[in-house]
Amino acid sequence: MRRYDLAPLLRSSVGFDRFDQLFDAARRSDGAANPYPPYNIEKVEDDYRISMAVAGFGEADIEITVNENTLIVEGRPLAEREGVDYLHRGIAGRGFERRFQLAENVKVTGAKLENGLLHVELEHHTPEHMKPRRIEILKAAA
Repeated sequence: MRRYDLAPLLRSSVGFDRFDQLFDAARRSDGAANPYPPYNIEKVEDDYRISMAVAGFGEADIEITVNENTLIVEGRPLAEREGVDYLHRGIAGRGFERRFQLAENVKVTGAKLENGLLHVELEHHTPEHMKPRRIEILKAAA
């Protein structure tokens, strides 16, 4: 396991404390260890959409929360159907939890479930103070 020292980067920057936390979280989570459920992250014009394959889950089985800058999508395990004797069970009905780190200027605007896909809509907005602005140069008093 590699360990990265971000001290040189953080020494010459201000307000990037979250950057260090983001690297630590990425290092701790191993995406290959639990690939369920599969998901896509799409760019739609200036916004984003996360689409997750959640076949067999209904709206009541999924909970979406935003805590600070972390989007958490949780699915509760599906209840066992009584009297069903499976010869093959290929549709995963196990519970899951997926976490996504959101940038400061990305907000969750909604979610919908259609055809076994959960779509979480994210809006990217640039605050007024971050937009480029022209600074007027005043003439010196003579």
